[in-house]
Amino acid sequence: MRATLDKEMRTKMKVTVWRGSITEVKADAVVVNLFEGVKSPGGATGAVDQGLGGAISRLIEAGEVNGKAGPATVVYTLGKLPARKVVVAGLGAPAGFDPDGVRAAAGWAMRAAAKGARTVATIVHGAGVGGLEPEAAAAATVEGSLLAAYAFKELKPAEESGGIEELILVDRDEAKLAKIEAGARRGEALAKATMLTRDLVNRPANLVTPTAMAQAAADIARRGGLSLEVLERADFERFGMGALVSVAKGSDEPAKLIVLRYQPGAPRGGEPVALVGKGLTFDSGGISLKPGDGMEGMKSDMAGGAAVLGAMEAVVVLKPAVEVIGVIPATENMPSGHASRPGDVVRAMNGKTIEIISTDAEGRMILADAICYAKKLGAARIVDLATLTGACVVALGNVRAGLFSNDDGLAAAVEQAAAEAGEKVWRMPVDPEYREQIKSDVAEIKNTGGRPAGAITGALFLKEFAGDTPWVHLDIAGVAMSQRDLPFTPKGATGFGVRTLARLVESMK
Repeated sequence: MRATLDKEMRTKMKVTVWRGSITEVKADAVVVNLFEGVKSPGGATGAVDQGLGGAISRLIEAGEVNGKAGPATVVYTLGKLPARKVVVAGLGAPAGFDPDGVRAAAGWAMRAAAKGARTVATIVHGAGVGGLEPEAAAAATVEGSLLAAYAFKELKPAEESGGIEELILVDRDEAKLAKIEAGARRGEALAKATMLTRDLVNRPANLVTPTAMAQAAADIARRGGLSLEVLERADFERFGMGALVSVAKGSDEPAKLIVLRYQPGAPRGGEPVALVGKGLTFDSGGISLKPGDGMEGMKSDMAGGAAVLGAMEAVVVLKPAVEVIGVIPATENMPSGHASRPGDVVRAMNGKTIEIISTDAEGRMILADAICYAKKLGAARIVDLATLTGACVVALGNVRAGLFSNDDGLAAAVEQAAAEAGEKVWRMPVDPEYREQIKSDVAEIKNTGGRPAGAITGALFLKEFAGDTPWVHLDIAGVAMSQRDLPFTPKGATGFGVRTLARLVESMK
């Protein structure tokens, strides 16, 4: 299986920009669009309709094409255009149309175009009457298209061949081409970084071990010129990382604390920001063993760490003005004769003593020392991501991630970045009254506060280690995996957080 793991974790799809009419492109499929309520198509869609002898207009009249957001419609050209088929994507209502609407439309269109197609040409959704800035529209078009085309097939060799090989963005206006090209490159970088994360999360835990995560980080560092530090068990003990050691010691797989650092070419921005991701490559619950049903899904408990790896891959291309430090504590949580027990007390890197109530509340343990280490490295702002609590899934379902913070300014910046990325978050309270639930009788703090407000008490545990440093915690337990196909997210790992983190650090000064 080693050969599989070493494969490059990004799509081979080529993205190009072409000046001309969509009616003239030689591609297997061409994509046009329509807003809801339009009765007579114009622009590029009108030109294609005319080339097809009014076929799209007749479908609109018959009610089979209505412009609503959702699955796209395929029209075969029967030789009337160079392309074999035309895909008509619905953009939904014009009011409130935004880049996320572009991503969804592009995703639905790519799904419809994919069967039997190797090359797909598309107009840039929203760059015309949609009123969006061409660069942003092009980025969103590419993001939605590539992310929808993603499929995890590397462990099914018979299904690996095929798929779309080239996406062509088409526009007649030469004045827009430079911006469309820039947007295409940005969208490609964000999509490929997200797919890297999806690959890591979708892979089984026997392939994605802590050592394998460190190797993935080394590959990113090599490709992008980032610095890399990988701490081992002896380093944990030297730095007093008792919380991380308490989780790691139950497994035969050696744990790693992975640090990737990006530094801008010249100091142009503010103080360093740390992105900290939970890298639990398999979570059995430890001595507090989980039920067997569904335990195979615990391979995805490293989705936060994988999102940080993806974000660092994107950072290389986006080149933000600030120093970015990616910190990933990577370990398994296993039951063994060496494993921590409920009732044990350990000391974290900052000296705080922790009573272990449940060994299944392990994510916050490894993040505690990782946050402390990020502060040691000079991080002045910290954002952590973790599939931390089932309680957050109860609170917010599978639509939004929970956002917790000790700093309104940083929280607002993350909310803005998430909105621009199309990744939904919801700010949750961290009132000091909840802190009572994690008080311990024998230590300074305990690692779980029971069922009530479980997502909040998990966040408050982490807040103890962030201290006065501006900090945001994203609980992505409900959004890291999808149980169904979405417009640009196939069933499985979503890659949630990559694009939010990338946009956040890009916006920082």
